Amino acid sequence: MSRLDLLGQNIRKYRKAKGLRQVDIAIALDCTYEFICKIEHGQRYISLRKLFELADILNVDVKDLMDFK
Repeated sequence: MSRLDLLGQNIRKYRKAKGLRQVDIAIALDCTYEFICKIEHGQRYISLRKLFELADILNVDVKDLMDFK
């Protein structure tokens, strides 16, 4: 499994733990639902800026999202 896939899985895990839908994240990040879906499925890259914004939305550290163990 690639690191991109693992990043997407971590994002999905923390999003669900927070009780948010993909569309909620998309609205908060000012992007499309499809973009969030593709990130969670490891099909798209996310910029560092968006990654930090996403971590703030999920109330986690970026290092938690990038924990590939």
